[in-house]
Amino acid sequence: MKSYDVFLFDADGTLFDFALAEATAFRTVYEGYGLKCSEKIITLYSKINDNLWKTFETGSITIEGIKTQRFIRLFDELGIKCDAFDFNDKYVIELAKGVFLIDGAKEICEKITSLNKTIYIVTNGITQVQKTRLSKSLIKDYISDCFISEQIGFQKPDKRYFEFVFSQIPQISKDRVLLVGDSLTADIAGGINAGIDTCWFNKNKFENQTSVKPTYEIHRLSELEQYID
Repeated sequence: MKSYDVFLFDADGTLFDFALAEATAFRTVYEGYGLKCSEKIITLYSKINDNLWKTFETGSITIEGIKTQRFIRLFDELGIKCDAFDFNDKYVIELAKGVFLIDGAKEICEKITSLNKTIYIVTNGITQVQKTRLSKSLIKDYISDCFISEQIGFQKPDKRYFEFVFSQIPQISKDRVLLVGDSLTADIAGGINAGIDTCWFNKNKFENQTSVKPTYEIHRLSELEQYID
């Protein structure tokens, strides 16, 4: 069984429970405007947001565009008038408070670092959210660095994003690096573009109907232990 020395973890949906953080932050801000929230509205927002982030992966929209367009489109869909810019500012602040971890995240990070192996976060997320949340999380001491696309200027799955990441990791050997992420299009495709092994964290056991083929597939983070020792 092949083992690895450097682990590149995606943040949202892999180490952090983004769905819970997103729903909590959205409901807080939405109701703060005196609006009545529901699961249907949260689901609608999540779908709009997801589609915009998929577009971001292709380079067709900027993060700044996502921040406002997601709420402009939502409010248009709902037929309500609300300041999308102000809403986004409040939402980002609340989202950064959502320090919810995926089951097993702390334990696997602790296991990896206890064996003198290193962990880096590779994320397309918003800088303000990622930095604030990581600094308050239970896994902060296990993370050697966090590479955020908004700061780098390229995003996953662009090969140039990973070239920058590799340039910042001392004495890196690509055949000893494993990328772990929940997104086939951003994480796994990105790792393949970069020439490293990949592990698809398929928590919900979705069927892979794409041409993107990960090196490994796991359904729980604890399953990563077989690639550590």
